[in-house]
Amino acid sequence: MSAGPPLTHLLGGLPAAVPFVAPDAIERQTGRALRLRLGANESLFGPSPRALEAMRAALGRIAYYGDPESAALRAEIARIHGISPAQIVIGSGIDDLLGLVVRAFLEPGMAAVTSLGGYPTFNFHVLGFGGQLERVPYRDDANDLQALAEAARRASARVVYLANPDNPSGTWHTGSIVRAFIDRLPPDALLLLDEAYVEFAPPGTAPDIDPSDPRVLRVRTFSKVHGLAGARIGYGIGAAETIAAFDKIRHHFGVNAVAQAGALASLGDRVHVEQVVAAVAEGRADLERLARSLGFATLPSATNFVAIDVGGQPRARALLTALQERGVFVRMPGAPPLDRCIRVTVGPLRDRAEFAQIFQELVSAFSG
Repeated sequence: MSAGPPLTHLLGGLPAAVPFVAPDAIERQTGRALRLRLGANESLFGPSPRALEAMRAALGRIAYYGDPESAALRAEIARIHGISPAQIVIGSGIDDLLGLVVRAFLEPGMAAVTSLGGYPTFNFHVLGFGGQLERVPYRDDANDLQALAEAARRASARVVYLANPDNPSGTWHTGSIVRAFIDRLPPDALLLLDEAYVEFAPPGTAPDIDPSDPRVLRVRTFSKVHGLAGARIGYGIGAAETIAAFDKIRHHFGVNAVAQAGALASLGDRVHVEQVVAAVAEGRADLERLARSLGFATLPSATNFVAIDVGGQPRARALLTALQERGVFVRMPGAPPLDRCIRVTVGPLRDRAEFAQIFQELVSAFSG
């Protein structure tokens, strides 16, 4: 039998890698359903009832392709942000948009800069399209903006990735600090600013950036505060010429009609969004109190999760495994210094209470 066509040199040289082990994969591996799903930073408070209603209605037209321009959704996002629809691109979640940016701006062999242990899907795209990664360690459990800027200049980086608020730490920089960071980057570098969690953050976290500035593309999602992770939909805001260039390479029918309908309806339900933000703030405080009661510290968080510092990578790994054996899915950051933590998504009160009981039992067992 023929060996078949060879893989490209690039693909053949990449290591086998999966950015995330999904909770579904854990259930298949263990043969047991999870009791608590607290590791993927989904909104455990669910989507807006208006979004669900709109999505059910959209199912009546599921035989048709969705609008490839996402015109109604782009118009509403533009209205909210006070910009032009020409400055907005819609994608099937931020992960899709990360790949779009890498394809558009990074030639094979060019450098991209990110934080060591930061959101891994950006790295996945950079390496998959032949780019070179420069990774900068966290400092004081936050993105080290000075070191990121220095690395970008040293490597002549074309793309710099920054999540603010950050995943997996939960920490954040103020908008004014991010604005100053932009001016320290090389003039031909793009700042890819991931604001997936910005709705949970304090006022002033989002920088005041002219959306026509070609040095910045900011991306946001409907997966977090809007509770539409399974629908896979997000958007980017950037200069009109950048957005127009994306039309040459983006998957034009990649965002389905049901997702577009749900996202549009969710934008119109500010009450639901505000309720989720308030519930998450309450839940973060509960998790912080729980950690303190067990002698652990927590990292400051402006997201819908809390990173609990359990005192070292070995203990974090052991607790992660023990929790999984009890049917509790959480995650831990993948690189030092953050790998001394476990990261727990904020859930409703009943989920927090069940997690607290299991976590307390495990910590007591580990200490005994």
